[in-house]
Amino acid sequence: MPVNSLNWSKKMANQKISRELNTREMSKRSEPWKPANTLPVPQTEDGYSFRWIRKSILGVSDPTNVSKKRREGWEFCRAEDHKDLLMSIDPDATNSGLIEVGGLILCKIPTEVKESRDDYYKDNNRKQLESVDNNWMRESDPRMSKFSEKNTKVSFGKG
Repeated sequence: MPVNSLNWSKKMANQKISRELNTREMSKRSEPWKPANTLPVPQTEDGYSFRWIRKSILGVSDPTNVSKKRREGWEFCRAEDHKDLLMSIDPDATNSGLIEVGGLILCKIPTEVKESRDDYYKDNNRKQLESVDNNWMRESDPRMSKFSEKNTKVSFGKG
């Protein structure tokens, strides 16, 4: 090893890294790559939930879906209210003043209305599952049950 490189490595070994520079951020691993979101995410507003509502599919407008969502309580988000999303808006949809990307329109709804709506659909789902289970078990015969209740017991050896 040449003398110059030996002196240089000794100098570097004697220099200590400052405590301010040796932070968790400096030793943090880089984040793995993942694809970008297709739809931009709006900034949150207190008391509102956001959702993208279908306006058209394959270039064919779907006014029935938009009308249904409006009756459920969804409101269109205006472009002037979300200036951070202006770069993402479809050029063809800029005249409407709405935030539209790929046939979807950004809408918002008060959070309590959304939670009430979610509870309604959860209750509907629960009732349908109970109905299917009751219908299935109605045809059950005790001589040959459709479900065999298996009770298993785990025991450990005495040591």
